[in-house]
Amino acid sequence: MAPDSADFYFPEDDPERYLGLPAEAAEQWARERGWTTVRVLSPDAIITMEYLSGRLNLAVRDGVVVRCWKG
Repeated sequence: MAPDSADFYFPEDDPERYLGLPAEAAEQWARERGWTTVRVLSPDAIITMEYLSGRLNLAVRDGVVVRCWKG
């Protein structure tokens, strides 16, 4: 059974704000804004598809965030 939507936690934050930021600064800022997990990946990384409440994913190319999404 899928978890109830009340079980999901995400900070009130817009992932689009991280685009173009240096990876280290984006990761630090995300933790300060309340994300419990920050995952830094290369844009072509092969990743698992589980959805984790409170996680922010940062795709980084040449040290800069090029894509960002919740879960």
